[in-house]
Amino acid sequence: MKNIIIIPARYNSSRFPGKPLVGIKGKSLIFRTWSIAMSVKSIDDVYIATDHVDIQKHAMNFGAKVIMTGNCPNGTERVFAATKKLALQTNDLVINLQGDAVLTLPRVVQALVDSMIKNDSVLIGTLAVQITQSDYVAMQQSKLNGNVGGSMVVFDKKQNALYFSKSMIPYLRNTTLGILPLYRHIGLYAYRFSALKKYISLPATVLEKVEGLEQLRALENGIPIRVVIVDYKGRTHASIDSPNDVKQVERIIGKEGELIPFN
Repeated sequence: MKNIIIIPARYNSSRFPGKPLVGIKGKSLIFRTWSIAMSVKSIDDVYIATDHVDIQKHAMNFGAKVIMTGNCPNGTERVFAATKKLALQTNDLVINLQGDAVLTLPRVVQALVDSMIKNDSVLIGTLAVQITQSDYVAMQQSKLNGNVGGSMVVFDKKQNALYFSKSMIPYLRNTTLGILPLYRHIGLYAYRFSALKKYISLPATVLEKVEGLEQLRALENGIPIRVVIVDYKGRTHASIDSPNDVKQVERIIGKEGELIPFN
């Protein structure tokens, strides 16, 4: 079985054109994400999948393997387009690490990889982190103020996802149960190659369109998604969605330190 990480990196982001090349404390966003991927164990190859020659040239300059994909509607489609140029087998593992996931801890990526290797019958895996009730309330208030960022997930006793939502789920009718099942979804995915092919072949579903969450296509078609719980242990999770996020991420790095050592 082959295990690979593919980092989709689109140049013409509507909110932040050229985003993968933006500098963050002297190192480009795409270099930082690639460096995270390269630090994960049990991975055979790491590829950057992009549609733009400037990203290709920059990535090749720091030693990355690059696959040109042309235009793709989203990151999952770009990852699949990249796999067409690789000789993958049914049970091979494909990790989709978004190119803007600059503060994703290598050990949480490792946790997902390890879980998928250990449980080779799992078709799709993703991550979640437990949050406190106060975090839940703050996130809820942020959404009431018009911010749509952040998704929640609920899952069954086998940790297979029941639903993902931009709304705050579950509804807190009873808060006297001690530790509450409040889990924020981390948008990192691992696919068996067969599951990725099947997912791409399916049309977009109603709930996927309503929520704007791609993973609901899998659930609506009966494809289970295993949720791996991780702990950031005080580290802040963040990604780069707009130019305003760059300074925020730089402040986090300045306060909490680099995720990995850079030469």
